[in-house]
Amino acid sequence: MNPTVDIIYSYFPKLSEQQKAQFAQLAEVYPFWNDQINVVSRKDIESLYLHHVLHSLGIAKFVTEFTPGTRILDVGTGGGFPGIPLAILFPEVQFHLVDSIGKKIKVVREVAAALGLTNVEADHIRAEQLDYKYDFVVSRAVTRLADFTPWIRNKFERKDKNGIPNGILYLKGGDLKEEIKEAKLKAELHPLSSYFKEDFFDTKYVVYVPM
Repeated sequence: MNPTVDIIYSYFPKLSEQQKAQFAQLAEVYPFWNDQINVVSRKDIESLYLHHVLHSLGIAKFVTEFTPGTRILDVGTGGGFPGIPLAILFPEVQFHLVDSIGKKIKVVREVAAALGLTNVEADHIRAEQLDYKYDFVVSRAVTRLADFTPWIRNKFERKDKNGIPNGILYLKGGDLKEEIKEAKLKAELHPLSSYFKEDFFDTKYVVYVPM
């Protein structure tokens, strides 16, 4: 039995009625758009809340709160993960979702519009082509960290305005020690299994890299 939106409500009990409605609406808008433009594997769409929405919100369990006005870049967002769930949870934070595949950005824009998310901007562009600065960059296992960090190294605001220094919040699974060593990064590994009890999260992490 695949989890419903109730799994989100159980881990985030302080959601407003609007946020609850927006999370519930994901069960309608994603299957609809996924039938037209495949952004989540057909098999995996049934596990939308566990594998995609809750996984994305692992970042929120680590950070817990962002200062209003914080700017976050989601690189290689695909169908909008982790950016869309985070944008629902943090309505006073600005999210810029980018992907090099245009049809995926079309889905992101349609989902954001359907949910009434005014804090989401989505562009068909590569991260390295952006001229903007952000407080944090988020992503979900787009590539190895050694390849990822050069794309976004110069994309950070110098002044910190949150409880942790500006940096990368990267969702990834597996044995990451070699990958972090290869990338020559000072990274922190925060296991998602400390926030979520489901087996799916046993080998998954938020990788935090202060920049």
